[in-house]
Order: sequence, then structure tokens, then C-alpha cells
Amino acid sequence: MLQRFKEKIEAVDNAMSGSAPSCEKCHTRHPMKSRGRKKASFITRFGKISVRVKTYRCREKECGHSCRPLMDALGIEAGRISGMLARLLALLGVVVPYELAARLAFLFFGVEVSAMSVWRSVQRLGAACEQYSEELARYHADPRTDLEEPADAPDAVVLGVDGCALGMQVREKRRRRTHPDEELPPLPEVEEGHFREVKTGVLLLPSERVSTAARRSVVRRALVTCLGKADQVFDLLWSKIHELCWIGPKTVVVIVGDGAEWIWNRAKMFSNRCEILDFWHAVEKAWEFARLRYGQGSKVGEKWMSRLSTDLRAGKVEAVIVRLHRIKPSCEEEKEKLEGLIRYFDTNKHRMRYDEYLRLGYGIGSGAVESAHKQVTHARMRQAGMRWSEAGARRLLALRVLLLNDNWSMLDHLMMKPVV
Repeated sequence: MLQRFKEKIEAVDNAMSGSAPSCEKCHTRHPMKSRGRKKASFITRFGKISVRVKTYRCREKECGHSCRPLMDALGIEAGRISGMLARLLALLGVVVPYELAARLAFLFFGVEVSAMSVWRSVQRLGAACEQYSEELARYHADPRTDLEEPADAPDAVVLGVDGCALGMQVREKRRRRTHPDEELPPLPEVEEGHFREVKTGVLLLPSERVSTAARRSVVRRALVTCLGKADQVFDLLWSKIHELCWIGPKTVVVIVGDGAEWIWNRAKMFSNRCEILDFWHAVEKAWEFARLRYGQGSKVGEKWMSRLSTDLRAGKVEAVIVRLHRIKPSCEEEKEKLEGLIRYFDTNKHRMRYDEYLRLGYGIGSGAVESAHKQVTHARMRQAGMRWSEAGARRLLALRVLLLNDNWSMLDHLMMKPVV
């Protein structure tokens, strides 16, 4: 296998032989100067390979940029691992912590690598994946792009979007030893509230919901995610919905949210839309007042909430608001909570026609995006003691979405980026 791999590399090298490349750094028109062939080695799934690759240097003295086209084409950094092995290591690193991924790499592939090698593979592939997604979003958002409207676009698409907190690192740079016996300095304390919000969006078709014995499930869905930027997650949703050909001139985009203003403000980008306030968030808002007025575990409170939730599901939000106005609070705290509840229902009443949404098959809950949070973020990135740098979090999120969208094979077509 190692010999066959060497032959394939030689074939790629022979196919690339020709004129010298131009410098990508300074974009000069003159071809780069050949520096002959230099020895380079890297680890593959079948063992270590040493090759002599052509090296070029920019002719401009101010630039001095050098490159090795063969290594760039194979996605290899000299002295490290091959592109094929890097993708396998990244797949493990996307699913489990880096230390465990390094152990599994030895058990699965017989390759002994460090946790840092797994981390490096995730960073390189994640950077390439993140750049691809951003460029695709810019392409679809560009008004000059001629987006064709599919003839078989669905009648409705459900779009759910929400955010969850992710713990971030407080150190400015990674701790490093200057010699093997040196003790690393302790990590700085994580201050309360040192978190960033991961915004996740999910797209699904109402027609592809299926009923099982206990619950409704989704046959197919598409996920997008980003770290902390509301505009970016909607740009990614806009790109994904066009990539899937799920939007046409008559398609209704059903947007389900929890009442956050950043969701409804950006939902206006879809002209033909239906906005739905998540039913369970509305009920939980009412429960906060019920617990304050009637007490925790009160039978009277449960009866009051049962009637309220039944009326909301039946689309009688106006009647619910009228009844809330008739309540006489017993204290100032109760009065503030009641006024907040009335204001919340009154502001979102046009998004609370739940009987109509159920009849149309749109659904009234944000369970799909809540489940997406658990799969995209919680399962891998919110384990005990985990804290993330901004770049590391973004790249890992990009790869997890790629995996959960069942599109991992796309990495074979992306050029891996150097770790910055």
C-alpha cells in the first residue's frame, strides 16, 4: 500500500511538471524562480514517505515567498501528515476530544499521532470549510448573482433559529514549555459570564415530517451555525435554502423563534414569510407568572395554566390577553411580571395563531433547532471544563455542521489551509 501510494504521488508530480507558478502573495506576473528539488517527508496512513519536491521562490526581493506546488496540491505540511490521514484524524476530532481522538487513531488506523496533530488537522480543514461556507454565502447574497428559481420548489419551508452559550478561553496565547522539566503556569480563572453565543439555524420541509409512536420526526434537515453573529447566520440560511433549491416565488418561509428581536428583525429578508412564536416559550413565560402568583406546585396554578395553554393552542390569544388584564396583582413584583407577560403576548399575538399553523402542518415548536443545538454544540463542545478560542470554535463548528449535514465528502475538494 505504501508503494502504491508513492506511485500515485509520483503521478501527480509528473502531471504538475511544466511552467513555474506565479506568486500568490504579491501577485506578480513574473513566474517564480525554481530552487530545485528539496527533500520533504510526511506521515501517511501506511507509513512515512520521503520525497523530493520542486521548490519555487518569488523573484521580488521584498516578497521572498516560496512554495512547493506538489505539497500544496496534496494538502501536506512538510514533516507532518498527509491530506488523506488528516481528514480521518479530523473526523475523529470532530466527534470526540482531541486526546481520545489520538488514541482512537492508533486503534483504528495503527498510526501513532499526538493530540496536537489531531487539533492541527481540525484547524486546517475547519479553516477551509469555514472559508468555503462564507464565500458561498457571499455569492448568494450578491445582488449581481442570477439565482434561478426552481420549478419544483416546495410550498413551505420551516426555518428555526436560536442561540446557546459556549464557554470561551480567557488566555491571550497558548501556554508553552521552554524546556521539558518546566511547569506550565496555571490557567487564569474563568470569570462569570465569559461566554459567546453560538447561533444555529435549521431548515426542514413540513411535508417530510413523519409520525412515530411517541413523537414526530424529520426525514431530512439542513443545518447552519456561526459564532455570535446574527447577520451571518441568516446569510448562511439564505445561502443554504438556495443551495438546496427549496425556495421559489410561491414558497412560504415559516420562521419559528423564541421572541428574540434579532430573529424577527432579520426575518424580513424573506418577503413571503410566516412568523411563529415558539409555543413552549410562550407557555413557559406564562408559567413564570403562575409560579409567582399561585406558588410552586399549586393545583390552582396548574389548572389556570391548563386553560391558558389550551386556549393558546386553539388560537384564542386575544381572549387570553383580555383575561390577563382582569387579574389584580397582589404585590409590586407580581404586577411587573404580569405586565411583562401581557406585553409579550400583545407584541407577538400575530405570531400566535397556533390553530392555523397546526392545520397547515407547519408545527408550533422549535424542537428541531433545540435538538440541533445538542448535536452541533453540546455533544462535543460543552463537555466538562471545555473552553474554546474563537478561531478553534468557529472551525470545529464548521466541520460538525458538515458532518451532520452528511456532506463530509466535500472536504476532498477543498484545499487545506495552514494553521495561523
